[in-house]
This record gives sequence, structure tokens and C-alpha cells, in this order.
Amino acid sequence: MKIELLENKVFFENEGLKKEIHPFWLRERVNGEKFVDKGTQQRLFDPTELKENVEIKHLELSNDFLEVTFNDGSHTKLNVKNILKEFSNKNEVKFIKKIEWDASLKDLNNFYFKKNIFEEKEMYDALVSFYKYGFVIFKEVPTKNNFIINFANSIGSIRRTNFGEYFDVKSKPNPNDLAYTSLPLAPHTDNPYRNPVPCIQMLHCITNEVQGGLSTLVDGYTVTEKLKKDFPKYYEILTQTKVRFQFVDESVILEDWAEMIQLDENKEFRQVRFSPRLDFVPLMEKEKLELYYSARNKISELYNSEKYRIEFKLMPGDLLMMDNYRLLHGRTSFDSKDGERFLQGCYIDYDSTEGKLKHLARKFGF
Repeated sequence: MKIELLENKVFFENEGLKKEIHPFWLRERVNGEKFVDKGTQQRLFDPTELKENVEIKHLELSNDFLEVTFNDGSHTKLNVKNILKEFSNKNEVKFIKKIEWDASLKDLNNFYFKKNIFEEKEMYDALVSFYKYGFVIFKEVPTKNNFIINFANSIGSIRRTNFGEYFDVKSKPNPNDLAYTSLPLAPHTDNPYRNPVPCIQMLHCITNEVQGGLSTLVDGYTVTEKLKKDFPKYYEILTQTKVRFQFVDESVILEDWAEMIQLDENKEFRQVRFSPRLDFVPLMEKEKLELYYSARNKISELYNSEKYRIEFKLMPGDLLMMDNYRLLHGRTSFDSKDGERFLQGCYIDYDSTEGKLKHLARKFGF
């Protein structure tokens, strides 16, 4: 990709195709102190009030900058890299390449908490690792005074749900979710019945005195790519059939319809929803239902396979941050008579981690 000038016109060339850049597009991006607030980068003018016949009077192009003077007297100096970035429609965060992993993964992406880590390069490295693998574990995070709230809000903002701003994961009588028991939890994604589903979950270990209760993770991205390659008909029906996910307790009924495997506009992986205790398949033709049930059984078999699952014990101070759109999590059973197993959890959304990562990239010059 490159920028070219010809007769007071600016052209964008990519893979042999050359197109003119509209003068008004460039005029909207004037960036001097007169036009843009230095702190917020918000425009100090309303582009809808500009004359439609904006024209270019003078152009200069160097390796790094494009200087433009317009017929209304405004002048700007634009970074060529920023122009090319806009034309590539590339989001630096979302385009961090996912790394597929399975049970052979040994590095659990551990990072050690320290004061001011939220503004340190270590946090930048942790967030990049999070986007590559779908999870990261912060060690030695303070366990007093519901510190998970401070941690989450130092990255972004907590996404409150009917479970509260945060929730305590421990065995308790008359629970409204199986998470609040000592029963084993098969691999699942959280809150598939919400619209939108919370993007990121944090689980902070406060106490873990039991023998069992191992945390488990499965990479839904790896599994769905396997399904796509080896069982294309199963993959197709799971990406095309919307099912109803439902949560019911005494105070609320939550429902949403969605595919078990959701794709983006480019037909690439976006999200998995899997919680077979909470899904309700719509009534379809018998043959199609048989195919759907076979597909659901196969992906469940893969999710529950030891080939794809990692297990580890969260220790007091460990904070697991995981991508709820990509990873499935669970736990092994434990006996509450052994002692206490107490985790605190909360949710944040992608704009939290994306915004923090972009800020740190800017701060450290990446």
C-alpha cells in the first residue's frame, strides 16, 4: 500500500488498484490545535457544517507525511502510516493472531502482580498474551477487601449482572447456579443466555484448601477449527442454527437465541456458546434435528476430551482472566469437608482490554 499525488489529487494504491482519496475525507482529518483538542483528540469543528465543494489547493508528500492545503484556507500535516492504517481497516488488537493450543500447553501465561502494574509494560505483555491464548493468570494479587473490583476497574469497567458487581464462588445452600456447589463443572461458557454475552471473566482465588477443585480450560477456537476440518457438516449446522439459551431463577428469566458457533462477517471464528444444561434446540425436521444432535454430541465430546483440556489448581492470590467468547472453563469435583474453596468472579467487556492495550501501546511506543 502507498500514497501517490497527481494534479492536486491524492491516490491510494493497493495491489495494483489505484483510487482517489476524497478531498473531504482528508479535510475531516485536519489535526492542528485549531481543529483538534489535544487531550481528547475530538474535533473542534463539525464536519457536517463544512462546504461540500472542499478542494485541494496544494499538496506535498514525503516518506512520512502528507501536507495538504485546502481551498478554505485550512492546512494539515497527516502521518502517512495513519492514513494507510485506516484504509487497511485493521484493528491492532483484534488482529493479534490467535494461537491454537491443547492439553500439551505447558506455559500457563503467568504474570506477577506488582504495584502500578496497570501502567507497566508487563501489563501490555500480559494483554497481548491474553489475546493470543485467550487467558492469562496474574499471581500474588491481593486477596483483601474484594480487590478484584479494583483490579477489573483498573483495566476497564466491571460489567454488572444479576449476580452482582462481583460474585463469590463457594458452596452454599439453595444455590441458583451449579457453580455454587462442590459438584464438578464440565467445560462451558458463562452466561450464553445474555445479549450481549459478557466478553471476559475474571476469577480470583481467595482460599483453596480442598484436594480437588482443579480449574479446567479448553480452547474453543482450537476445537472448532478441528470440527471445521474433520466434520464440516457438523460445523455447518452448528454455525447456522440458532438455539435458545435460558436462565431462570426466582427474580429473573434471561433468554437469547444464538448459534453455538458464531462467525464474523468474514466467516471466521468469533464466539462459542456452550452450556448444554441451558440450551433448547428449536423444533426442526427430524433429519435436521438428528444431524444437529450428532453435531452437538461431537463438539461436546471434543470439549470434554483430555486431548484439549488443561487442569491446574488456582492458589490464593491467583487471578485468572479468560476470554468467555473463546474459552470454555470448568472444574473438577471436591469435598467441601476438606476445607474452604473460595473464588471471587466478575466480568468486563472487550473495550476494557482493547482500550487498555491501545493506551499502553501508545505509552511505550509500540
